[in-house]
Amino acid sequence: MTTTYWNHNTAFHGEIVADARRRGGRVLDVGCGEGLLLERLAGVADEAVGLEPDPEAVARARARDAPRARVVQAGLLDSGLPALGLFDTVACVATLHHLPLRPALRRLGELVTPGGRLVVVGLAASASVADWLVSLAQVLPVRVLDVVHRAQADVGVAMTDPVTSLAEIRAAAEEVLPGARARRRLYYRYSLVWDRPPLSR
Repeated sequence: MTTTYWNHNTAFHGEIVADARRRGGRVLDVGCGEGLLLERLAGVADEAVGLEPDPEAVARARARDAPRARVVQAGLLDSGLPALGLFDTVACVATLHHLPLRPALRRLGELVTPGGRLVVVGLAASASVADWLVSLAQVLPVRVLDVVHRAQADVGVAMTDPVTSLAEIRAAAEEVLPGARARRRLYYRYSLVWDRPPLSR
């Protein structure tokens, strides 16, 4: 039986899956953890690949046994990362803040096929008065939604606090992935979307 749950990361799964469905093809889930998003993406893609360095999480992801999905035990920036090819959709949820920002953004962009899309849902540090005010404004509605959805925050995967602000993430994305669009989201998250230009004819 498939294990499902709701938390501040899975709240974005529906829109990521719907977006990937429009392109189809190959999908990559970077930092796939125990595989819930990967399993969902496998249902709308020709092939879904998950990248995850933690062996326990890899075992749990593989146990889901989703058709058209495979899990590679490796990190995005590992020197021994096997050749994966290019992907129509690259998803990265709650993973970017575990990695060096610019090298990770650059590598994520390299994995997107021309005409494909990178979708990041991440956590950013509060570094300005505006950051803190936005976070404070979310406290009450997020607590209510946590109760409504019976939030399960700890699903047994690695967690760490972000150290980079949204302003710093935007600046890095503008440098590394020109045209990337970043915006604040509910649940103390941001989303960043980058469309790789198609090949010229």
